[in-house]
Amino acid sequence: MLFHFDRRKTKKEKRPTRFLVLRRKWLTLAAAGLVAIAVFAAVNYPAAVSASAATRQLPIYCVQRDQKVCSISFDAAWGADNTQKILDVLKEYGVTCTFFVVGNWADQYPEQAKAIVDSGNELMNHSNAHDHYNSLTADQIIADVNTCNDKIEALTGVRPTLIRCPFGEYDDHVISTIRSIGMEPIQWDVEALAAVGRRKSMKK
Repeated sequence: MLFHFDRRKTKKEKRPTRFLVLRRKWLTLAAAGLVAIAVFAAVNYPAAVSASAATRQLPIYCVQRDQKVCSISFDAAWGADNTQKILDVLKEYGVTCTFFVVGNWADQYPEQAKAIVDSGNELMNHSNAHDHYNSLTADQIIADVNTCNDKIEALTGVRPTLIRCPFGEYDDHVISTIRSIGMEPIQWDVEALAAVGRRKSMKK
């Protein structure tokens, strides 16, 4: 059986071939472009997440310093049996710190509140009644913060500029409300082991 192949092609036969080759080139370029976009997205994903997280309002957890130092703070919401002992130890080692106190605590223990400031330590706001700020309106938060500030200022002559929110409630609503009245929300980045131990023992 004999076959005959005519290698000569007409112009009509060449056009589809050229079109097909051209189409494949575009598909290859498009695929390469998609791969490049995918690689770029994968490499920059952490940065995108960080940028997104940066838009959320956060309290101050720590402040970058060149020196090897730390900030010590105490919360006072109930009881005052150990206040003077703490002040004595701080004085012995030449350390000053910040006490975040509830307004109702300052009402109950005005002498201890004054002693904190007289010993060179800071007395700052820990709310007036230790309510859940996330469940309060902006006006209610402002009223609560200012009530505590008024009590501390009346006792010590110094108006607080910092606040530690009760229950660590720092959503955007709470933080933006607090900052709208010139206060700065503060939270610890390391919790005292004594407090952790106490909580574990309470769970048993």
